[in-house]
Amino acid sequence: MTNLALGAMEYGTRIDEQTSFRLLDEYVDAGGEWIDTANCYAFWQDPSGHGGQSEELLGRWLAQRPGVRERIKLATKVGCEPLWPGSFPEHSEGLSAKAIDAALETSLRRLGIDHIDLYWAHRDDLSTPLEETAAAFGKHAQNGSIGRIGLSNYALWRVERMSGIAASLGVMGPTALQLRYSYLQPRPLVRDHIHDHRFGWITDEVLDYAQSNPEQQLFAYNSLMSGGYENRADRPIDPAFDHPGTSRRLEVLTTIAADLGVTRSEVVLAWLASGAPAITPIVGISTPAYLTTALNGTRLTLTPTQHKQLNEVW
Repeated sequence: MTNLALGAMEYGTRIDEQTSFRLLDEYVDAGGEWIDTANCYAFWQDPSGHGGQSEELLGRWLAQRPGVRERIKLATKVGCEPLWPGSFPEHSEGLSAKAIDAALETSLRRLGIDHIDLYWAHRDDLSTPLEETAAAFGKHAQNGSIGRIGLSNYALWRVERMSGIAASLGVMGPTALQLRYSYLQPRPLVRDHIHDHRFGWITDEVLDYAQSNPEQQLFAYNSLMSGGYENRADRPIDPAFDHPGTSRRLEVLTTIAADLGVTRSEVVLAWLASGAPAITPIVGISTPAYLTTALNGTRLTLTPTQHKQLNEVW
């Protein structure tokens, strides 16, 4: 088994069905377990302005491969599907009980399955009481439609409050957090400018929370910064990371990658997967070569000295 989740965001839109099926097959054959998508993927790439293409493709893939469902764990999300084309982010489905009920039914139908292993709240919905959201998720967990509940792009105080509310209601609470994280760190107070989600970043506080609450599994998206570690002219590192700490971290990262004979991206994935707490990176894969690189990274073993070298750069 590999500590790598396959991100299927663009499967069925930018990445065609034949390529998507091949990547899914190779991932599972290599011991991959988690496949991550969302009900809104990928509304911005489809002429309809609505999502669902990724879930539908995964449903077709599963239907053509009897027995594969028992080998994998599927994660999908609710909360960010636009109410009408062009309405995101101001107007999306949110996390009311009605929205969750409808979205879950649709996701199960698209995927052709009877339960989702990990169901994410894609982002917080401040217009809906947490009690309503927690009760809706808990209801579906009790009836077996959801195996686990996760929160993505949430402020940590809202995570803890949701956990407390779920406990008071006697229903399942969240046991997974999905946020953006990578080896490079942005300058303070610019995190809301580098992504749509204001609280979509793993901070030191989140790491401490996960270490103190081992039932909370951490998943990280955009860990490879869209190819930014590989000196690609078409994939520059975001200006939010333009500070002296980035230069120092890249220098150490480059040295260790050269010593090991691997890419910087592979070292980043190894650092995430074997850290304390361990973090499961979600990597969007578009080519077989990139899949090989990602799998190699999560299987790479860093020495305690290399971990120390990477961690002590500030």
